[in-house]
Amino acid sequence: MIEIIITLILGVFVGTITGIIPGLHVNTVGIIIFSISTTLLKYTTPLCLCTFFVSLAICHAMMEFLPSLLIGVPNEDTILSIQPAHRLLLKGESRKVIRLVSFGGYSSIIILILIMPILFVILPSIYHGLKKYIGYLLIIVMSIMIYKSNKNNITRMMSLLIFLISGILGIIILSSYLGNNMSLLCMLSGLFSISTLLYSINNESSIPPQNNDKSIVVNSDFKKSVFAGSISGCILGLLPGLGPAQGTLIAQTLLFKKNITPEDFLITNSGINISDTLFSLMAIYLINNPRSAISVYVNDLIQNITLNHVLFFIFVSLMSASLSCILAIKIGDRLIDNISKFNYRKLNIVIIVLITGIILIYCIVNHGCLWYIFLCYITSIALGILVNVLDLSKSNLMGVLIVPSILMYLGIL
Repeated sequence: MIEIIITLILGVFVGTITGIIPGLHVNTVGIIIFSISTTLLKYTTPLCLCTFFVSLAICHAMMEFLPSLLIGVPNEDTILSIQPAHRLLLKGESRKVIRLVSFGGYSSIIILILIMPILFVILPSIYHGLKKYIGYLLIIVMSIMIYKSNKNNITRMMSLLIFLISGILGIIILSSYLGNNMSLLCMLSGLFSISTLLYSINNESSIPPQNNDKSIVVNSDFKKSVFAGSISGCILGLLPGLGPAQGTLIAQTLLFKKNITPEDFLITNSGINISDTLFSLMAIYLINNPRSAISVYVNDLIQNITLNHVLFFIFVSLMSASLSCILAIKIGDRLIDNISKFNYRKLNIVIIVLITGIILIYCIVNHGCLWYIFLCYITSIALGILVNVLDLSKSNLMGVLIVPSILMYLGIL
């Protein structure tokens, strides 16, 4: 029992580090630990390692909004590329954002646990019934999203083009010799992290003074958003390749609201992220199909997942989420108090160098081809910056994962 507690705390600690460092993905740490698991198993048990992976994934999901909130802030003259969290940040309400995301994510995992018995009964049948239609469902979801998230046909065509181009990029890189972990680290860092940081530096953006308002209202809208986030996270677990942006569209449909406020978006987005993380682990047992890299590692370490294992992972997830919720608020407030002391432009440059260094080191350690990875990295950055320049939603870049998934389920890849 002591070993379990120690590994849970260690997972939360490492998840906090990966969460607050932009570009450092949980899969990067996961693959490193998994690659030395044979050696680690001489000193510990598979259940302890799985505890570490579960707590790492949950904590990372709770923490990863912090760097995206405070780093790479765009100018106010952007429309679609600026995220709801940044809209509140530019109004000085970042402390409110931190609490909305933290409590929203924590509440969603509570809801997911409460409805888990129902999911155990209905989801296996639903998944096996829809499995052969998943490719078509992904096409329908993305078509609706591109149509709804753009106000005119010109931006719809540009969004579709970006979606298809990013999809081609995903097909090329994911089918290369790099391997999924190196490919995802290279692509996602370039498309979402580095491109935003470079665009932010170019526009000389800065964080305005933040107020001390820490109050959030737990009303019916909050509860509906939490519930919609939990259900949407489960749906994302069934439809591979979709991300929180697509989940938010699903949540908007569940909320029966044409226009989601920034507060609604943050709560549902956090709920989707946390619920998807937990559901990807539950999917090992429910549909015999792990839905994330971390769940693949867990499935490999414990090859016959039983209901007892599932209940244990739920307990670990709940404990990890509880600790992470407190840490996210404390660390977030501390970062807000001190972020103004740093030169924002220099801070962005340091993070760009850090992420690039992580990619290069990971490439060298895994004996990758530097020039090929550099080409993929630069291409991803350029495509991400293009989206910022065109003032389009960055969710269109999720084509890097969705298009390959569509082609795979349609039997083309």
